[in-house]
Amino acid sequence: MSTSERAVPSSRTSITGTRLFDAAKAGLGSSLTILALANLGTSLGSPLLIAPFGASCVLVYALPQSPLAQPRNVIGGHFVSTAIGLLTLALLGNGPEAVAAGVGLAIAAMVLTRTLHPPAGADPIVVALAGASWPFLFVPILLGTLVIVLLAKLYGRIAFRRS
Repeated sequence: MSTSERAVPSSRTSITGTRLFDAAKAGLGSSLTILALANLGTSLGSPLLIAPFGASCVLVYALPQSPLAQPRNVIGGHFVSTAIGLLTLALLGNGPEAVAAGVGLAIAAMVLTRTLHPPAGADPIVVALAGASWPFLFVPILLGTLVIVLLAKLYGRIAFRRS
């Protein structure tokens, strides 16, 4: 059996107590994080939710040991990808070719900076669709990713301790 086959459980595998526990823990952590982002955004008067953050929660809560779920990748990947998206929007506009170039350049930049985080690959699309400006890089991107990483680390340390 290959490593990748062991990493992803078969759909034929019965749901064990451990799998059910891990699924519930990941789902609850993700829900609490999205709720915290929504409430913090409301308090600040600036939305903190973007669709790729939901996908980031999949990684940080369901696969916390994955290299793609590490703080450097979550924060750096979103930051790099959004910066590329903002740059391509400023230079090329928001047409299909510009958006495609933004996504491709963002992925290449994440690979080169060792900050690969698949959900961040969508950030240039979000930037183009929103017509975002440079402050978007800090709110919601930087602040949102910091919240995701901090809550995931805290949740991982205190939630549902098993002996």
